[in-house]
Amino acid sequence: MNEVWNLDPIYPGFDAPEFRKDLEELKNTVAAYTAWVKTLDTLEPLEGLKTGTDYLEQLFAYGNKLVEYCMLRQAANTLDGEASSGASQVMGLLSTMAGPKAIFKDWAAKLPDLMELVASDEVLKEYTFLYSNILSSSSFQLPGMGEEIMAKMELSGSSAWGDLQQFLTSTVPVQYRGEKTNLSAIRNLAYDPDPAVRKDAYEAELNCYERISDSVAFALNSIKLETLTDCELRGYESPLDRTLKEAHMSRATLDAMLGAMDEYLPKFWQYLKAKGKALGHENGLPWYDLFAPMGAMAEKYTAEGAREYLVDLFTGFDQELADMVARAFDNAWIDFYPRSGKSGGAFCSGVDCLHESRILTNFDGQFGDVVTLAHELGHAFHNQCIDSHRVLNHDYSMPLAETASTFNECVIMNAAIKAAKTDEEKLALIESQLQDATQVICDIYSRYRFETMVFEKRKEEFLHSGALCDLMTQAQKLSYGDGLDGDVMHPYMWVCKSHYYGPTFYNFPYAFGALFARGLYAQYEREGAAFVPKYKKLLYTTAIATAEDTAKVADIDLTDRDFWRSALQMLADEIDLFCELVEKK
Repeated sequence: MNEVWNLDPIYPGFDAPEFRKDLEELKNTVAAYTAWVKTLDTLEPLEGLKTGTDYLEQLFAYGNKLVEYCMLRQAANTLDGEASSGASQVMGLLSTMAGPKAIFKDWAAKLPDLMELVASDEVLKEYTFLYSNILSSSSFQLPGMGEEIMAKMELSGSSAWGDLQQFLTSTVPVQYRGEKTNLSAIRNLAYDPDPAVRKDAYEAELNCYERISDSVAFALNSIKLETLTDCELRGYESPLDRTLKEAHMSRATLDAMLGAMDEYLPKFWQYLKAKGKALGHENGLPWYDLFAPMGAMAEKYTAEGAREYLVDLFTGFDQELADMVARAFDNAWIDFYPRSGKSGGAFCSGVDCLHESRILTNFDGQFGDVVTLAHELGHAFHNQCIDSHRVLNHDYSMPLAETASTFNECVIMNAAIKAAKTDEEKLALIESQLQDATQVICDIYSRYRFETMVFEKRKEEFLHSGALCDLMTQAQKLSYGDGLDGDVMHPYMWVCKSHYYGPTFYNFPYAFGALFARGLYAQYEREGAAFVPKYKKLLYTTAIATAEDTAKVADIDLTDRDFWRSALQMLADEIDLFCELVEKK
């Protein structure tokens, strides 16, 4: 079996004639489209819409293929100079499209019979959702060259400030037990089985932030001020309003989800206190023991063993999914093992030109790595379910992005817990799942609260590092309650989490994805095989509908708090089982 993915079907290399040809085609299409939009007022509306849509499809096809190849090459080897150079060239070319695209969208939105014209053409009809969004968002578009100016200014504004945060956190030296290490390595020690290691690593981590917190505070303040200015110029009520509109999700849905989470927070505090007590703490769980492992999993997996396990598991759910999993392993979609220069973590990227995906992991044989593979293969299955859409519909909003991946996690974790041979194995599996769930409920809620407070205060004042630490601690205490030891929190979480330095409110979509998938899994447990076609239709719909309309495919009302309660109750039941198991020890 392959150890690394095969990117040759995209391009054999940067010096390949195919790469040079597509880059030239992209340049020519960019130039042609830029010239064409200047003629819009001379065109018949339907002709303009059809030609403009064709140009956008060409730009997507060439741009996406080139960008994906550069990004995947970079991820496989961060020291790949050709990949960095290629990515810079392609992204620079695509950034010039912000202005022409804005001109076309503005022209289309002003057509009095836009949606009637869209409905009259077979190709345009497939882009009904796309054009309805262009129409509804037109009032938030910057006039004239505003969009292009904003896109270019972001390169030296919020994007540069985000790069600074990434640079500082990736290079800050950390002193740990008399030796120098890095932040990534020290944060990984939070999972160490030795409690002394976890505590010392936590203290070393907090100490290192003092060196960079003032600089990172400037980055955060600047990014949030840019966001506030952008929202004001466009006419959004708030940054949250902008995020929800871009996510095609209503405030009523967000309120229903957060309301249900509020109700269930005490249940998560119960889990944290039970874990703390089992680890010898009486005043709640100290932050440094949040990720302390419990129980024991004996079995290790090879890549071949993971393939056999996952194909067999998903065959019991859906043969189409199982067949795709087999192809991913057999046809070199996956880059498995860690190596020098390779990106950390894991991700899945759709490769539209191949009608496939590529998956990066850092597999070392633990059961958690098999779960990670299942998660990323869920993204690949989601990509497969939307593949029959036209290319401009090969996307879905951030809240829906984790649906299939988290659903796959539910399938594998529930099967593993049922098959556990000992209480120690069952405890390890349940605790691992509750660790993750607590992150997407309690911690995500704290991040949402923190960002809300930062935006509110940034309107009036610059927030120095001490003020940001105070806000972070306040948000954590509200979300973790008495589940954590109030004297051992993480006031610098705003420094290390890159989510604050990218898209606005890049937090609640994680809770949405985790709970939405669990709600779907609860429905699968009730309906059995009859649910599967509905599930696949739902994934297909994510690219062409709002979050609320997507959920209706499975007869779900996202504005009904009871749906979110049903997902949270699954976790509450696991917390009860966890408490029973630790009381036996």
